[in-house]
Amino acid sequence: MSTDDVKGAGPEGLASALMEKGALTSDWLPAYQAVPRHLFIPEMIWPGRAGMNRQDDRVIRSEEPDVWWSAVYRDAPITTQWDDGSYAGPGKGKIPSSSNSMPTMVFSMLDALSVEPGQRVLEIGTGTGWNAALLCHRLGSENVFTVEVDGDSAREARKRLNAAGFDPVSIIGDGAEGYAEGAPYDRVIVTASIGRVPRRWIEQTKPGGIIVSPWGPTYGGEGVVRLTVAEDGSASGPFVSSSAFMRLRDQRVKRTHVREYLGGRKWPADGTRSVTPISPDALGDWPVMFAIGVQVPEAFPWMESYGDGSYTLWLRDTAVTSWATADYEKDREEFEVYQSGPRKLWDEVETAYLWWEKQGRPGFERFGLTVDGDGERVWLDSPDNPVPIRGSL
Repeated sequence: MSTDDVKGAGPEGLASALMEKGALTSDWLPAYQAVPRHLFIPEMIWPGRAGMNRQDDRVIRSEEPDVWWSAVYRDAPITTQWDDGSYAGPGKGKIPSSSNSMPTMVFSMLDALSVEPGQRVLEIGTGTGWNAALLCHRLGSENVFTVEVDGDSAREARKRLNAAGFDPVSIIGDGAEGYAEGAPYDRVIVTASIGRVPRRWIEQTKPGGIIVSPWGPTYGGEGVVRLTVAEDGSASGPFVSSSAFMRLRDQRVKRTHVREYLGGRKWPADGTRSVTPISPDALGDWPVMFAIGVQVPEAFPWMESYGDGSYTLWLRDTAVTSWATADYEKDREEFEVYQSGPRKLWDEVETAYLWWEKQGRPGFERFGLTVDGDGERVWLDSPDNPVPIRGSL
């Protein structure tokens, strides 16, 4: 049993753990105490694990109350919906589509929001309603607007919010559109990841206002960015932490099966063979995936594992024109690569990885994002130092 399991036995234990980590600050402690997490967790859940995108099997409160309670007061995310509500268990569905976020992430993002009394906040992604309730306690329900695309989730969250004594403006709709009727907002907080910042969010935020959102490229790797909106309608700011959120439905990317890339032929089909000294194992950590993904747009990896610990790293582009594979075997100094199509995806990824190494292996805290009339640019250390793009959009 981990330290978090012991400390997460109840609200006070979880609060202590969050304060030790520096996630829960004194200004958010009263909201935490007044808005207990268990009031916003449904009967049926799939407990997650801290720092990992994995879920345990389904837990039903009436059947396993102690397991349910322990999951609620552990510093870990809780999946509350699979496959946009079409799967209810037992076991797990294919794609998690709604959750109650890891408490460390919840309070770290609320801290980054830097709210002040009287400010109006737009939340994108109501989920179970806990985040909206915390904001309502801090700012007053009249200053909180929350948008949820899933009607069932929105209605259940509304019930929980009302039962807890809160009455924010709750909207069922596409979060990418924001909520113009309540604009302008002083703050916008997003509880789903994006790969591009919707213009509506910036347009609905006051100059000087702040947008806090998970942002990540198609490839993988994701961080929380804190953007400040300028008078000219641009927005810019640093990444403040790593994150791992479910994608905004409006920005989900369809991942076509490898057989579509091979055109019915067996691997390696028409792939060109080469070798590389770069181990596929060096490419799997979140910060390096982020750095690669920013440089290699509209491409994504997939690992095909084998029983002996070896694996094939597949790379594919979203346009279904190009693919590459790199085979990993332990203790090898060179690794076999095949690639096909107009984009040489392994070459792009390898060049991006070497750039990241040359910059000193930067973490998220050295990256930032600017959104303006010219589009979006991720930068390193300064807005005038954009990260290079290796692939073709």
